[in-house]
Amino acid sequence: MRLRPGRRAATENRSSQEQIITDSLKRVQRLRWTAFALGATAFVLAFFHRLAPGAIAGELQHAFATSSASLGLLAATYFYVYFAMQVPSGILADTLGPRKLFTAGALVAGAGSVLFGLAPNFGIALLGRFLVGLGVSVAFISALKLNAAWFSERRFATMTGLLMLIGNMGGLLSTVPLAWVAAHGSWRSVFVGTGVVSIMLAVLTWMFLRDNPRELGLPSMQQLEGKPEYPPARENWRLALATVLANRRTWPGFVMQLGMAGSYLSWGGLWAIPYLRETHAMERQLAALHVSFMVLGLALCSLAVGALSDRIGRRTPLMRVLGCLYVLCWLPWLWGGALPLAVSLGVFALMGATFSAITLVWSCAKEVNPPAYSGMSTSVVNTGGFLGPALLQPLVGLGLDLSSRGAKHALGDWRIGLAVLFAFALMGWLSTFMIVETRCRNIYQAPA
Repeated sequence: MRLRPGRRAATENRSSQEQIITDSLKRVQRLRWTAFALGATAFVLAFFHRLAPGAIAGELQHAFATSSASLGLLAATYFYVYFAMQVPSGILADTLGPRKLFTAGALVAGAGSVLFGLAPNFGIALLGRFLVGLGVSVAFISALKLNAAWFSERRFATMTGLLMLIGNMGGLLSTVPLAWVAAHGSWRSVFVGTGVVSIMLAVLTWMFLRDNPRELGLPSMQQLEGKPEYPPARENWRLALATVLANRRTWPGFVMQLGMAGSYLSWGGLWAIPYLRETHAMERQLAALHVSFMVLGLALCSLAVGALSDRIGRRTPLMRVLGCLYVLCWLPWLWGGALPLAVSLGVFALMGATFSAITLVWSCAKEVNPPAYSGMSTSVVNTGGFLGPALLQPLVGLGLDLSSRGAKHALGDWRIGLAVLFAFALMGWLSTFMIVETRCRNIYQAPA
């Protein structure tokens, strides 16, 4: 049967539009990985700085003549500014865009890292650590914003898991490799070199990163998937932030971050290595290896948890089961008895693997708030994860100083700090039972 001219033209026009969409999707699929790679590299640097003080705790105390409480303050300064910057980072990610944030943040972090590496005294080191925290504080939220702009909604948790996997490589670099450098060379040169790398990243980001496909003349992901277009949140950010803060579905994720991330980062980022050295008489590199196992467990399972959640279309069951196992991992350290090496390494690995439950909290935050405010919603929840270690790192150090009264820390001294970390971990897990199941889709308009 021959088509009439009008129907033939309509068919050809439809075929032409489908070809344009197909070609556009292929271009987006190629370019999205450039955006992801730059964002992930910034997160690697952020993770390195986050955990680095634990591997060089002894050198820092010696170089700046600090007490345990002061060492906790130095490490936690990163988290103070990181915590304070989370909501502003979300606002700026939604308004200015990730490209500008990444570039400025990498420059500031680079300057801070160089300053920290060259610091002649505690005050300058504190300033350097502050600038590092300020610079890297925009990395994760901006990376999540890029994931939301360049990838399908049903792949968001998977991409967040992949981001955590890559970011944790920075955490691995700050464990055994950094401990080895500290034992055989200069920890200062590591931070100067890291600062130079951060500045180079700023240049590459400005040259090659784009906030979303539209900036390259391509359709957005919503258009390519035939979904309604989400308007950018470039105006009235105060109303947008108020909307996120007033949403009671936002806050259980904040508490989960406060408890679970607060305990995890305080432990792996500072106190785990001193604990193992003082209570189990481990050499520094063996103690650092334990933290490496914890970081590796988190890295590998973050990707698996995100992908599994997207595949089964559920969030909360994984968060609750893994969160329970994470809490149980604290009990051997509270007990404090000697463990076979394979068992102690296994517990650290399991602690990291089960902590990967936290990977899903950003997906839940995004899916219970307006899609255009993904930066603000994920940043509000993420604030809890950095308020936790900002409070707990110096608090544990203060408890050690008061309990030991200047003497060498005994197991009883450590149990006081560990009990606080355990209580926060338990609180974080219990909050998962208040998180609303989204079934991997945005439910903002659904009844509360």
